[in-house]
Amino acid sequence: MFELVPSSLKLVSSDDKMINDLTLYRMNSIVLQKQRLTHDGSSKNIVQIVKDIGGLHATNPTTPYLSLLARVKDFRREYLDNELYVKKSLGKIRYVRTTVYILPKDMIPAAFAATRRVTELASEAYSKFLGINEEQYEETSKKIAETLQGQKGMTVKQIKHKLGTRVNVSPIVNLMCDKGVLIRGAPEKGWKSNLHTYYLFTEYFPDLKLNKIDEMVARKAVVRQYFASFGPATENDATWWTGFSKSQVKELIADLRDEITAIDASDADKPYLILSQDKKLLTSARDEEKHAVNLLPSLDPYLMGFKDRERYIDEEHYNFVFDRSGNATSTILVDGRVAGVWDFAAPFVKTYLFHDVDEEMLKEIHTKAVRVGAFISGEEARVKKCDSMIPLIKRTAGSVMSPLKDN
Repeated sequence: MFELVPSSLKLVSSDDKMINDLTLYRMNSIVLQKQRLTHDGSSKNIVQIVKDIGGLHATNPTTPYLSLLARVKDFRREYLDNELYVKKSLGKIRYVRTTVYILPKDMIPAAFAATRRVTELASEAYSKFLGINEEQYEETSKKIAETLQGQKGMTVKQIKHKLGTRVNVSPIVNLMCDKGVLIRGAPEKGWKSNLHTYYLFTEYFPDLKLNKIDEMVARKAVVRQYFASFGPATENDATWWTGFSKSQVKELIADLRDEITAIDASDADKPYLILSQDKKLLTSARDEEKHAVNLLPSLDPYLMGFKDRERYIDEEHYNFVFDRSGNATSTILVDGRVAGVWDFAAPFVKTYLFHDVDEEMLKEIHTKAVRVGAFISGEEARVKKCDSMIPLIKRTAGSVMSPLKDN
């Protein structure tokens, strides 16, 4: 049963009095606490929250804001904007699985060192696909760096205009970001836009040094952060989330043997791993008196944090939540399990529940839906209940962003 556990890790059985009756439900309760999805939500320390949950998925521009809305009471967009673009205590870089993330400033050097080789190769391939050869990159990137020196930030369109070039500047700027030469700043058209302004990294974060951390040391830090944010989780989960190879993740976990403990869940056929310092959570996690209801955006960290997803979704509902690439749509969570899907199409927040829920829970879902709709639109929203949904695997790519479009 425990063949996936590195031999150097000690297995703590669920028969141990410390963690008697440990189940997937109780493990999810622990992760909900770590992911700031319980009832508290009183902290407005955005930087600490972003660190605790392992970063904010930022491919879709609105996802970071909606992820924080689910975790911070009375959250306002300027809370995140202030930390990102004024205080610069957060930064936006490409990270695990070549995905754009928002990370605390002090996490960026290790995150960059751990993933640079993969992200840079992907960006180079993309650049070549769009017709940019090495000579064009070298020549144009040098001019871009000179143009941005001492500037407040420029969009791709502004950079191209300034250079007076016909070269496709976009993939070059993208590659410069993944090489650590540039960094993404505030979008020109607000929080719903991906049209970033760009800065020289050394001017934006003058005190950060990106080339002083060894790749393997950085990768170990990333794996440790994964278990800090998502543990208990499996080795398979860590491999999926990091994008590192299975063999390397196994090796990194073995290197962390003094910090990671394997645990056994009574209703699972695989071992789970947790930071040893978090074992106290196994006994402190208790059933909440009130159900925890959350409306999460597409690509939220909680939904994207695991490969073994039976812990929070029934198999029969999987294709309503994840597309062919494993990307998660906007979901309704009840006590950490997916109970349905939501979507916004002004003036409605549409909801589709997989099963009936009691009146109190339905009222809480309605309240959260109205809040989300008002946050997105700035106006009063209405809730529309949907009776059916087309599975995402039968829809076109990108349907995770509008799962109930046809309702």
